[in-house]
Amino acid sequence: MSNSQYARNSQYAQNVQDSQYAWESSYGVDVPYEAYGPYVSGVGPAYDASSGAFDPYSAETLAYGVGLAPDGVPGETAWAYGDTYAPAYEVLEPVLPRQAGSAADDDEAPAPVTRAAGSRRATRRRKPRYTERADGSMRRLLPQALVVAFLAGGTSAFVAKDKAIELSVDGQPRTLHTFADDVTELLAEEGVEMGAHDVVAPAPGAALASGDEVEVQYGRPLRLTLDGQRHEVWTTARTVKAALKQLGVRAEGAYVSTSRLRTIGREGLALDVRTERSVTVMADGRARTVRTNAATVGEVVEEAGVSLRGQDTTSVAPGSFPRDGQTVSVLRITRTKEVRDEAIPVEIRRVEDPSLFEGTEVVDRAGQAGLRRITYVLRTVNGVKQKPRRVKDEVVREARDRVVKVGTKPMPTSVQGADGLNWQGLAACESGGRASAVDPSGTYGGLYQVDTQTWRSLGGSGRPQDASAAEQTQRAKRLYVRRGASPWPHCGSRLHR
Repeated sequence: MSNSQYARNSQYAQNVQDSQYAWESSYGVDVPYEAYGPYVSGVGPAYDASSGAFDPYSAETLAYGVGLAPDGVPGETAWAYGDTYAPAYEVLEPVLPRQAGSAADDDEAPAPVTRAAGSRRATRRRKPRYTERADGSMRRLLPQALVVAFLAGGTSAFVAKDKAIELSVDGQPRTLHTFADDVTELLAEEGVEMGAHDVVAPAPGAALASGDEVEVQYGRPLRLTLDGQRHEVWTTARTVKAALKQLGVRAEGAYVSTSRLRTIGREGLALDVRTERSVTVMADGRARTVRTNAATVGEVVEEAGVSLRGQDTTSVAPGSFPRDGQTVSVLRITRTKEVRDEAIPVEIRRVEDPSLFEGTEVVDRAGQAGLRRITYVLRTVNGVKQKPRRVKDEVVREARDRVVKVGTKPMPTSVQGADGLNWQGLAACESGGRASAVDPSGTYGGLYQVDTQTWRSLGGSGRPQDASAAEQTQRAKRLYVRRGASPWPHCGSRLHR
């Protein structure tokens, strides 16, 4: 295409090297494809897209993508109308990359590519590949072309390092561009700090490629009481429901102390969870199995429809935590009280008495047994009586000691007038030789069957049957000296045999 336009102004543009070039990227690289006339003093010919020619007397708008406005900025700019148009130069043929099958001569080039008015393809400003010498000939600007090619290659390498990554931090996704090579560099670049319980996927150090997704999940402390057992755990879940699933807690039918949709903040949460369990309640000869998430055995018994009355209780503590598969027996208890009196035995206290012969013991005080009153509780569990349990013990009457005097006086060796008699024969006849013998009436006692009154008249203490055999014989001799054999009317004759 060769079009010349003329104006009436003697001012002349310095040369064609001040011309502006539009650029076309559809060929794969940016190259100049049109060189229009120079713009002198801010005015110049407008390009008419409909006719394909420059019109020095029009005020048309320069089409975007075809050339540059007088101020050198691409866009839709109106050209001014006036008398200062300079002679326009011949419009150069477009300079395009050589296509396969094209002429070898650079002067032969494909037809120019034009764009309709209103197109929005971006244009760039570049130096022309040709400039006009003073003699009108053209010279080629090879160094500028080489610079353009170099810059184009550097830009391609720069773009290749850029990556589009989708980064999600604690559920907040965003798309960003980065030159980071791996996940660690990306997190450092974005100021994302990781704690010991935080999780990132892919793992730190994993290589990045454009289009990758990186997810950061922050750890949250969870003070979990699960079925009565306290645990300190960490979770990356952001809701209670998700945390239960992550921890493997069976949530179906479970009691949860807060809403399952509640958000768990970075500071964590205290959570009480009771899973559903199967518990069997045995009561009144019948078994009842219930599915429950109750906190105590007592609550389970109520859910089973069993009432506890009076002293009734359960085989395990009512306040204990019910376990899965556990069997709880209800104990029907009746309780009664029983009061029993028990004797407190008499203690014997012996006191030495020098007025009594050795071997002689005399009861100075008979003493008295005490009385203790004891209260027992009698329990019947499911109809079976239990061992009585003592609940109260009180002394109704104190016991009195029995005081016995013990003789320390030496026994005389003989009694004049009675030593040579057969006292052994008399004792055998009266008592069978038993020192503690007592007749059926209780009046006479001892070896020689002496009554108490006679015994005391002879200097004895207490009862004769309580004294030693030697003392009884000694006092019997004294009685013989006083009265002869008359105290023993039936057996007295034995004394002389």
